[in-house]
Amino acid sequence: MFQRLLTCALLAGAGAGLVAAILQLWFVQPVLLHAELYEQGTLTHFGPDAVSAHPELGRLDPVRDGLSVFFSMLTYTGFALLLVAAMALAEERGAAIDARKGLVWGLAGFAVLHLAPAFSLAPEVPGAAAADVTQRQIWWFATVAAAAVAAGLIAFGKHWIAWVAAVILILAPHAIGAPEPDRFAGPTPPELSALFAARSLGVALAGWLVLGLLAGHVWSRDAADAPE
Repeated sequence: MFQRLLTCALLAGAGAGLVAAILQLWFVQPVLLHAELYEQGTLTHFGPDAVSAHPELGRLDPVRDGLSVFFSMLTYTGFALLLVAAMALAEERGAAIDARKGLVWGLAGFAVLHLAPAFSLAPEVPGAAAADVTQRQIWWFATVAAAAVAAGLIAFGKHWIAWVAAVILILAPHAIGAPEPDRFAGPTPPELSALFAARSLGVALAGWLVLGLLAGHVWSRDAADAPE
């Protein structure tokens, strides 16, 4: 079982991480490089002169891009270990796992780890005003934990009380409120911040859907190939 779980996680995580890294480099990295120009003072928002929305962002950095790909694959392999472990537990409870079901699992993973915290604490570009990092980390982990428990209650709960509890868990962190800075200020244009948040979530969604699809496919294939 452990070898099957590890093999599935490595294959699915590497594939999804590679897809996510390519999308990250294509769609998200240009926004980051643009925002860094404002953070460094190379560009000035609302300065005396009009600033182009399409500045020269410099040449590709093979080392930086290669590390981005490596860490993306490593990160999604970690996600895959969690996802496949949850799939294994679900299978023991009688759930069927295949590529189509894997898409649903991937969507749930995205909702728990990205969408739930981003509802009140969106991805931030360099130079954006932000609250204390420790407070944000605590809130983020609490929100993800609450969303994970809620997802389990929704998926496996047999009574309406479980579903009501899931809704309460999802809403509670946002009702309490995410840590916010004392003042909203920063050199980066809000248009870039919005674009970065949207593209970051979009790439994460694509990565998790590919992860769920691959994990479900590999898991079901291994089950079919296993000796009776």
